[in-house]
Amino acid sequence: NRSSIIVDASNYIQQLKQKIEKLNHDIHNNNNINHTGQQLPVVTVETLEKKGFLINIFSGKNCPGLLVSVLEAFEDLGLNVVEARASCSDSFRLQAVGSGEEEEGEQQTIDPQVIKQAVLQAINDWDG
Repeated sequence: NRSSIIVDASNYIQQLKQKIEKLNHDIHNNNNINHTGQQLPVVTVETLEKKGFLINIFSGKNCPGLLVSVLEAFEDLGLNVVEARASCSDSFRLQAVGSGEEEEGEQQTIDPQVIKQAVLQAINDWDG
C-alpha cells in the first residue's frame, strides 16, 4: 500500500514538472504579439479532470481594465468562473477555474483553444 502511494505521488510530481516546463515555455514564447507590435500577456488553458478549465494569464506589467475585458470574454463564451485569483498591482496575473454553462442539466463543453483565442482577442481589443 505504501509503495502504491509513493508511485502515485511520484507520477503526480512528474505531471507537475511537465506543467511547469510548459508554462515556462509559454512565458518565453514570443508568438503573443498584438497588432501594435507589443508583447501580449501569456495565456494558458488546461482542461481539468472534472469538466472544467484552469486559465492562467500573466503580464509583467500592470494592465488597468484588462480583468474586465477578460471576464466579459468568459461571459460571451458561456464560461462560468467557479474560482479566481487576480493581481493587478505591479503586474497582471489571473488564475481562474471555469466550466461551461449547464444546458438542460448537462455541462456545455468548450474547446480549450476556443477559450485561449477568445482571451487573446479580448487582450488584443483591450485599449490599455
